[in-house]
Amino acid sequence: MSNPSPSDHFRTPHKSSALAAFELDPDRLHLNHGSYGAVPRAVRVEQDRWRAKIERDPTRFFADELPPALRCMAGHAARRFGGRGEDWVFCENATAAANAVLQSLELGPGDEILTTSHAYGAVLKTMTLVAGRRGARVNQVLLPTLLESEDEILEGIERALTPRTRLLIVDHITSATATIFPVKRVAELVRSKDIPVLIDGAHSPGQIALDVPSLGADWYTGNAHKWLFAPRGCGLLWTAPERQDATRPAVLSHGADQSYTAAFDWIGTRDPSPWLAFEAAAQAHDGFGGDGLMTHNRALAALGARILSDALAARVTAPEALRGAMAALVLHGCPPNEEAAADFRRSLWGRYAITVPVYSFDGHFCLRISAQIYNTPGDYEALATACRNLVSG
Repeated sequence: MSNPSPSDHFRTPHKSSALAAFELDPDRLHLNHGSYGAVPRAVRVEQDRWRAKIERDPTRFFADELPPALRCMAGHAARRFGGRGEDWVFCENATAAANAVLQSLELGPGDEILTTSHAYGAVLKTMTLVAGRRGARVNQVLLPTLLESEDEILEGIERALTPRTRLLIVDHITSATATIFPVKRVAELVRSKDIPVLIDGAHSPGQIALDVPSLGADWYTGNAHKWLFAPRGCGLLWTAPERQDATRPAVLSHGADQSYTAAFDWIGTRDPSPWLAFEAAAQAHDGFGGDGLMTHNRALAALGARILSDALAARVTAPEALRGAMAALVLHGCPPNEEAAADFRRSLWGRYAITVPVYSFDGHFCLRISAQIYNTPGDYEALATACRNLVSG
């Protein structure tokens, strides 16, 4: 049986001409760029070129060509996001980078790791496991799902700091609520108390402008495979120079006793092609408009949020000033549990050919939209119609 298309249920929205640059199914509405990204054809071709180059002579490639090629790509990351090339290393994703920082941290009984209730679930689980093994604990700042201001975030974090706090992990753009946190102000507050901070910027590269060193963090991690169009498996970690001697990957190998960059650049045989396609991905982002693309996506996400909130009487989880190219909304009239959310998501996919995250968060039934170059306002109107149909039964 073929997959349903939107035309099976309502008029297909006007398609963006940019969709042709991707290999996305044109018969579906793709409103979840934030989770897994989408790789332009030109970037996939560049990744395939690197893979073919490796296969022509794997021994020579890994021994002689890969080390300078990785450092070259780290230089591209530095020119785009700030700092020096030697401050940047590649990893599979932001979760892997957070694991590296947590495993490198000296923790003992009674110590605390501080984060917020908006932390990404996989990273929170890692914090909890690492802390538990060392007799430490995780302390969460309980922030409301529906945030109203930056000060609300700052005040909550400041109240939760204790003399036992050894690390703060804070999201730059939260996954569940699509909220941009004031990470520069947070880092200034926390470091004034001699507490190191890791910023989880999984959603940030390519979605918002970044000058990482200016944020004042000790570590910053982001994914290039979400909003910067890199192949999946292209994560980045920036480490402040004074933290590099102690920072090592979670998987230790031949470079572990050498240097920060050597330790991360080689942790065993794996496919480095997502990292080696970084320059091509960044060029693709520039080709779609660069800064202009980010402005366009932010405006489109705001429009999509207004369309959905008006049609469904839904609440957006953050004011427009604290949002980028995503928006999360709280829907009413649906049971706020994961089973109901999964059924709703599958109905959108199966009956209306719409891909969008639907989930339960902090007792709320939530839906999160993304806006990318291949989306149009009609996509959100179609989603609003589908949601209204499902909510009304």
